[in-house]
Amino acid sequence: MRLTAIKLAGFKSFVDPTHIPIVGQMVGVVGPNGCGKSNVIDAVRWVLGESQAKQLRGASMQDVIFNGSATRKPVSRASVELVFDNSLGRAAGQWTQYAEISVKRVLNRNGDSSYYVNNQHVRRRDLTDIFLGTGLGTKTSYAIIEQGMISRIIEARPDELRGFLEEAAGISKYKERRRETESRLKDTRENLLRVDDIRRELTEQIDRLQAQALVAQQYHTLQSELKNAQQMLWLVKKRDAQAARERFARQIEDTGQQIGAQTAQLRQTELQIEETRAAHYAATDALNTAQSGFYTATAEVSRLEQSLRHLADTRARLAAQIHNLTEQRDSLEKQHNDMTASLAQWQQRLQETGAALADAEIVFAETSDTLPGVESLLADTQRRVADLQRELSLCEQSRQIDETHYQHSAKTLQQLESRQTRLTHEQRGLPQPDRAALGVVEAELETLTETLETLREQTDTAQLHLPALEAQRQQLRAQLEQVTRRLHQAEGQLAGLNKIQAHLDADKQLDGWLKQHELASLPRLWQQIEVEAGWETALEAVLRERVNALAEPDAQMAGVISHIPPSRVSFYDPNAARIAPANTTLPRLLDKIRWKTGQGGALADWIGEVYVADNATAALALRGQLPANAHLVCPEGHVFTRHTLSFHAEQSAVQGVLTRQKEIERLTAEAEQWAVQKETLAQQLAHGEDALRHAQQNLSVLRNQLNQIQQRQHQLQMDIMRAQQAVERVTQRSAQITAELAEVEAQVEQERIEQQAASERLREHRTQADFVREHLDDARRARSDAENLLNQKREAQRLSERKLQEIRFTLQSCDNKINDLNNAIKVNSENKDRLSEQLAQLSAEQARIDESDQQAALQHAIAVRQTQEHALASRRNELEAASAQLRTLEEARMRLEQGLTPLRNRMEELRLSEQESRLLEVQCEEQLGVLQADETALLASLEKGAKVGGLGAEIARLGSQIEALGAVNLAALEELQRAQQRETYLEAQGGDLNQAIATLESAIQKIDGETRELLKTTFDTVNQSMSELFTTLFGGGQAQLILTGEELLDAGVQVFAQPPGKKNSSIHLLSGGEKALTALSLIFALFKLTPAPFCLLDEVDAPLDDSNTERYARLVKQMSEQVQFLFITHNRITMEAAHQLIGVTMQESGVSRTVTVDLELAASLAAV
Repeated sequence: MRLTAIKLAGFKSFVDPTHIPIVGQMVGVVGPNGCGKSNVIDAVRWVLGESQAKQLRGASMQDVIFNGSATRKPVSRASVELVFDNSLGRAAGQWTQYAEISVKRVLNRNGDSSYYVNNQHVRRRDLTDIFLGTGLGTKTSYAIIEQGMISRIIEARPDELRGFLEEAAGISKYKERRRETESRLKDTRENLLRVDDIRRELTEQIDRLQAQALVAQQYHTLQSELKNAQQMLWLVKKRDAQAARERFARQIEDTGQQIGAQTAQLRQTELQIEETRAAHYAATDALNTAQSGFYTATAEVSRLEQSLRHLADTRARLAAQIHNLTEQRDSLEKQHNDMTASLAQWQQRLQETGAALADAEIVFAETSDTLPGVESLLADTQRRVADLQRELSLCEQSRQIDETHYQHSAKTLQQLESRQTRLTHEQRGLPQPDRAALGVVEAELETLTETLETLREQTDTAQLHLPALEAQRQQLRAQLEQVTRRLHQAEGQLAGLNKIQAHLDADKQLDGWLKQHELASLPRLWQQIEVEAGWETALEAVLRERVNALAEPDAQMAGVISHIPPSRVSFYDPNAARIAPANTTLPRLLDKIRWKTGQGGALADWIGEVYVADNATAALALRGQLPANAHLVCPEGHVFTRHTLSFHAEQSAVQGVLTRQKEIERLTAEAEQWAVQKETLAQQLAHGEDALRHAQQNLSVLRNQLNQIQQRQHQLQMDIMRAQQAVERVTQRSAQITAELAEVEAQVEQERIEQQAASERLREHRTQADFVREHLDDARRARSDAENLLNQKREAQRLSERKLQEIRFTLQSCDNKINDLNNAIKVNSENKDRLSEQLAQLSAEQARIDESDQQAALQHAIAVRQTQEHALASRRNELEAASAQLRTLEEARMRLEQGLTPLRNRMEELRLSEQESRLLEVQCEEQLGVLQADETALLASLEKGAKVGGLGAEIARLGSQIEALGAVNLAALEELQRAQQRETYLEAQGGDLNQAIATLESAIQKIDGETRELLKTTFDTVNQSMSELFTTLFGGGQAQLILTGEELLDAGVQVFAQPPGKKNSSIHLLSGGEKALTALSLIFALFKLTPAPFCLLDEVDAPLDDSNTERYARLVKQMSEQVQFLFITHNRITMEAAHQLIGVTMQESGVSRTVTVDLELAASLAAV
């Protein structure tokens, strides 16, 4: 494969979409430091699957996304795409058929990274598999050499150097296979360990389950005994509860009579209490009225006493206020005198400060008038100096520019002549295309295209026919599955019913007796009759177990009668003739029955006098019409006679036998129909699948032919495209070279003219600069004298201005102080007037206070209070007498209620006890029902004097024995069977795992053998090539690779190198340039063995001098016949060896762009 283009967008400094075409075999990337050249190398490494940020010179993988600049905002994603020419089909895997392969990677800010090959989304592993063994691996890549990496390679650890050798040997895929095999082997061994652990646990579980099965059998025996004891216990409890309930009912009746008598006496006492309470309420109201009058009189006395105390307090408060105001007035008078004296002093100081201010203003005006003239003189001298300096700077800049132009023109002329020579040689060496071969291929392609169209029409026709056949097959399959499901459902129901019918005869003793007398094969009654729908239950209710009666054998009944059967069994005569029905209008049950064989006269003995009614209500209405000894039955099975009624309930195993038999006959017929339909559909499905398979085979053949022709067509199209592209490339390159040669001629002539003009301007600028320097010195001396004079004048003005400001501040302070004193004197006078007014008001208020009226009112209020107090005492005595009588009656009622309480409690206790006995009786009945106990049988077997305690002890004993068994696994037998089956399965699985381990270990040994052989061959070949290349680069000396261990797969690799004339013992003793050349000899040796699609070199010539750089350039040019080189360099010699130069610039801060510029002009501008 050959790299044809690199496309970047948002990757590091390449924020704008950038397309870098790779045309030649030796492509140089040039540009100033920091412009983003190495980002091109990082982009290639990143798109090939690099996942470590430090390998891309970043802290995290998001650092590869453009993060913004001074004028640009950050972007949200980065993408890099490599375009390869695969016209020779060297790509690995499924991509070998494509003439062009595009590899792309996209990363978003949220961390999502996507890989694409030819715009198809792939995994990272799919992408790296394309370049396995080509030197472009992500871990040991020797085809991408970054800055500083060339020296790190030669000084790397032995195991790291072995990685480069393995990459060149192409054993990456072997190592990947071995890793996957070891992983599977590890998993298999872990699975085997788990299986062994499970088997050991399962063995222990089987032993435990065997013991549990024995315990479960004991548990069932004890449970049966415990159930019988519990039934007896509940029966005894029920008997005791009935007796207790009757006893408590009698006691409740006696206690009720006692409660009634005492309640009547209580009601009489309560009536007397109500009368007495009314009198008590009246006495209470009189007491409240008297008490209210007393409280009113007392409140009036308190109010008058409080008023007198308030007048006394007011007189004392006024006297104190008058004294305080008098003292405040005297203090204000003293402050007024002090402020008047201070005011006179400040007015005198104000007059003195005003005279000093006038003198200071005259001095400041004189110093300020002389300052503007001096400042004007200094400004003139400064402008003169600045003008001369500016003129001198312009002269120097013009001189430097012209000098730069002169040097630039010389370098440009040299580069243009070299470029002209190189283009001429390249134009002469362009190959001529073979147009005749192209015509032959185009003719073959046209023929294949016609054939391809025919096959496509046939394929489309076959493809259109397939869905109909598939739909028909699916329809038949669905019908077959439905019929099969219904058949299985009917067969399952039929098997279940037959199983139930078969259990009707499940009496082992009777079966043995029947077999002994050769009667087991006789037909049963229910097998010989058909009953009208809806009357099966009625017949079973009448016949009961006789439904299962046996037909009488012709000549064996005498022997049967002489040997009585062990269980109840009935026989009937199948040949007995029918008898005429009795003269009645009622329908007979016998008429609802039809015999399959025989005359059915035997049933007349059992049901001849049984008549039918449509329901129980009709039967009740018709029972009066029944003859003597006749019965009437309804469809539900209830049997009526003239004077009795028996409700039907399922009690025997033969119940429902007739209904089941009818259902069996229906299901048998239905199953036969489903079986016939299943067979028919199966045949139709087989024919449909044969037709579909034939159509699919025909379509597959057509598709194979179509694919073969399409592949051949694609191959021819690629051949034509490659040939056309070759012709187009040669034509375009020839025209491009002609245009470039004409452009070079014009540039040479223009550069010579510009060089002559720059030389003349350079002489003029030097003369003008010397003249300006002389005038500049004179101007600088004049500026210095003016500055000294100005400083003296400014100092004098500053001193006079400061004195003037101090005097003004003093004058302002005097004004402020005088104003403050005037305001204070005014406030003082206002306060004195206000205090005089307050003194007059307080004196008048003190004179108005009089207490004589309040004293008289107080004496009258005291007399009224004494009168109300005597009335209150009289009413209180009356209330106490009524209260005493009421307490006496209340005590009597309390004694009566206290006497009722024990009786009521006794009644409640008796009722609770009676209810408890009733509940216990009901509970016993429920428990006996839960235990399915037969009370009649239990009463018959119940011992006399049986007590609850004794039965409880027996239950406790059985419970203890059950508890002594511990936890019982009732499903132990079933679990034991499942465990034994699982043990058998695990034994087979363990054998399979052991066989898989042996197979995987054999595969690892085979991989190691192949890897060892391939690595040995690669080591010898690279060692020899490195020695030859080292001699070529150094002009002598020796170099070789040395293994550090005996086992080739684990051994490290060291480099031993001795340049000509040196006997160094270590590679670390070499200089930087010697290390670089040694590393290059190793890298190029790897390329000779396994050429990578391309090689990226980032400033690997930096430590080399010119002579070694020339050797390096010649070797790269020689290797470029097999490998495409893309190198970054600042070295002129390396640039000259390139077939194509790509310039990278950063005119906008932080943003890289590729440009087409004149390289000599770019270098000169960078130097300026």
